[in-house]
Amino acid sequence: MKKIALHNLGCKVNAYELEVMQQSLQENGYQIVPFDEKADIYIVNTCTVTNMADRKSRQMLHRAKQKNPEAVVVAVGCYVQTAGDAIEQEAGIDLAIGNNRKKDLVPIFEEYLRRREEGSGGPGEGEPVRDKTLGGTTVIDIHHTKEYEETTLRRTAEHTRAYIKIQDGCNQFCSYCVIPYARGRVRSRGKEEILAEIRGLAEAGYREVVLTGIHISSYGVDREGERAVYEGQSHLIDLVEEIHRIGGVERIRLGSLEPRVIREDTVERLAGLPKLCPHFHLSLQSGCDETLRRMNRHYTTGEYYHSVELLRGAFVHPAITTDVIVGFPGETEAEFERTREFLEKVCFYEMHVFKYSRRAGTRAASMPDQVPEPVKTARSDVLLQLERRQSAAFREYYIGRETQILLEETKEVDGARYRLGHTGDYVRIAVPCGSGEALPGAGEMAVVKPVGFLREDILAAAL
Repeated sequence: MKKIALHNLGCKVNAYELEVMQQSLQENGYQIVPFDEKADIYIVNTCTVTNMADRKSRQMLHRAKQKNPEAVVVAVGCYVQTAGDAIEQEAGIDLAIGNNRKKDLVPIFEEYLRRREEGSGGPGEGEPVRDKTLGGTTVIDIHHTKEYEETTLRRTAEHTRAYIKIQDGCNQFCSYCVIPYARGRVRSRGKEEILAEIRGLAEAGYREVVLTGIHISSYGVDREGERAVYEGQSHLIDLVEEIHRIGGVERIRLGSLEPRVIREDTVERLAGLPKLCPHFHLSLQSGCDETLRRMNRHYTTGEYYHSVELLRGAFVHPAITTDVIVGFPGETEAEFERTREFLEKVCFYEMHVFKYSRRAGTRAASMPDQVPEPVKTARSDVLLQLERRQSAAFREYYIGRETQILLEETKEVDGARYRLGHTGDYVRIAVPCGSGEALPGAGEMAVVKPVGFLREDILAAAL
């Protein structure tokens, strides 16, 4: 039995796809081993969102080859999709599989092994196959496909929470982003397939589902434009309402949303769903309208703030989280200060702060007035300090208040054992093990009362 080690880089969509690939390999008789062990085959699900992601993908592929020079190293996903012909020159890669071919991993891999054993493409038997894409069949033209790559997950590495991929691709073409070139245009998964997967996971004991995708705000709509996004929010809410009816599912969490889909009618429907977690990730990227225009984002800060106010008017203490890019080309000190002031005004639960990474193939890469790296670092530090203050203030709300958490893993923190869980708005809370009343098991709900901070990002609580 061949030993296979897998490693994932990048987003939750990639993580979901890697779990599906692992499931398929196990069902076909392959033995899965940790990535740091010696294996016959290494599979790296790559990322290309930044130049650093490309570099990490290459490093992980080369590391696999160093672990076992005789092993077959398989590069899968976004880096493969954007690297083009350069893949053939990568010494650390034996086989390359692009997006929308991941579901065919096993037959592709077995075809590769057959050719390798026959010596196809090499001077002798057992030599590596020199054509890493098997005649171009393992990497499709992602820009023109309309087919959603259907996969189904029956179990996940997490014991209580399951990520559900509902769509792929993006039509937005933000000026800094390479993802539409790596993932292609919007393709949505059939509603019945999604519901069937969730029913199966609920029967297996999963209590929380997280809807994820490359651009879930466009779910159900394949064409481009503003109207498509607005129509997509209706399809998305229809889907959430259907999931809400599934027995066994106690929480529904949404992935990243476009601020434009948060409208009065959307919020009214969402607020009527008790299982929906009041945790909304609204991607911002900049708090300055001039910068947003250069980024080709399709909203203003005023529109964004209105969306936040709608959510805060409909939900009690909702968690609003976001992404922010600092040092975008042309960002002046005045523009950065407008962003900082806007972030202060909104007061987020969490902000993911990124320094702009120049990405070949995007419009922003050729824009004038690229911001020096030291300036980006200084601006990032300012926003990270702001994030820590705002995040702590959001968590403090729970101290002394009874709240419900979904219990998850047991973990040692500072020498003591705790059962960890999350509130509906994704605040992490730890309950001491063995301090009186027995704790319910993982996957069960518990009512707790936080008493203070255990660590910067964890509240300590008692039943």
